[in-house]
Amino acid sequence: MTDGRLKRTLTPTLLWGLGVGYVISGMYFGWNLGLEKGGTLGMALATFLVMILYTCFSFSYAELACAIPKAGGAYDYAERAFKKDIGFITGLAQIIEFVFAPPAIAIAIGAYFNLAFPQVPILPAAITVYVIFAGLNLYGVKAAANFELIVTILAVGELLLFSTLTLPHFSFSYFTQNPFPNGWSGAFAALPFAIWFFLGIEGVANVAEETIHPQKDILRGFGWALITLIILCTLVFVASVGIGGWETIVYDASGSRSDSPLPLALGRIFSADHVFYKLLVGIGLFGLIASFHGLLLASGRATFEFGKIGNAPKFLGRVHPRFQTPANALIFNSILGILILCTGKTAEIIIISVFGALTLYIFSMLAVLQLRKKSSEMNRPFRVPLYPYTPIMALVLAFICLIALCYNNRQLAMVYFSILLFFFLIFKLFKK
Repeated sequence: MTDGRLKRTLTPTLLWGLGVGYVISGMYFGWNLGLEKGGTLGMALATFLVMILYTCFSFSYAELACAIPKAGGAYDYAERAFKKDIGFITGLAQIIEFVFAPPAIAIAIGAYFNLAFPQVPILPAAITVYVIFAGLNLYGVKAAANFELIVTILAVGELLLFSTLTLPHFSFSYFTQNPFPNGWSGAFAALPFAIWFFLGIEGVANVAEETIHPQKDILRGFGWALITLIILCTLVFVASVGIGGWETIVYDASGSRSDSPLPLALGRIFSADHVFYKLLVGIGLFGLIASFHGLLLASGRATFEFGKIGNAPKFLGRVHPRFQTPANALIFNSILGILILCTGKTAEIIIISVFGALTLYIFSMLAVLQLRKKSSEMNRPFRVPLYPYTPIMALVLAFICLIALCYNNRQLAMVYFSILLFFFLIFKLFKK
């Protein structure tokens, strides 16, 4: 296909697979680093706040996605509501989120591979994963989404099995051990890692142009995925911490911070040679791969839209003539991702990705409010319930999270906002 359009092949079931798949790696790693900041209670409070944020955000975002079903996602919504400049900043924040999240996941995949096969170094395994799944995304969105659905189902099943094995050993004394080590400041510091539980679900909107019936199916994909993720988040949090206390899933035997909390939890019940332990490590890889692969897919669409409308070099906005996929954007994002993962700084990469996500959430909720006033005649197949309270709640919570993130990560905040400013200035000069 040579007209620059993406092919419509996605169904509600595939959208559920993408929605859960984008996020499910957050159940397998990353979130446990928030326990170091807030302890059990601090992390639980942060997670509860984030659940409310994502519930309000997802339904509000679904209104935008159903009304404006385009691959640019948040960029298209903000550009429609606030014109080019705010649209550019929102779209750039979206790209930062989707470009920085996969390297963090790739590092965790390498760590899981290293657990199963100690002779395989972490970094080469992570780079190999990038090459393989960039190739699958290049081949076609339907093949990519079908693969995503399969690995997501396996990953969900593994989390349910993990919970079944560990919950009988739950101890309230372990769960409440050192629950609030840093007080309220620790709860706020834990927010980015609680967001990691759900970060990426908004990627469902970026495949709207490839959905058969976007006005109906996008909402179903968001809704089913969100319910699934809330249930899994609760199960994993309670089961992991309650088996030996939060310290046992944050630090490994050497005392270093770990990217493999679930194997650490299960290791308190079964030896490393036990079939269930090996099964967790093996299928746990599918959970990480599901998110990695799904976010690669979403990031390709976001960068593709930027190139297509001239906010980035035009070659990024070209569709492959045979596979009808945003090939150049996928390759470009993969090269950037490999460079980022070579730093090996998982926590810092997660935090920068969360900065991008929160910026996207804030401007997207402002877009919901603005478009209701500015374009009241717009066709809205779905309207967010309890308007305007739902998007306002999401907006306020996202803003609180952004303030907390800046306060607790001042250097990374400087890095993030410097990236935004640098590319915004280039954008203004280029447009002139």
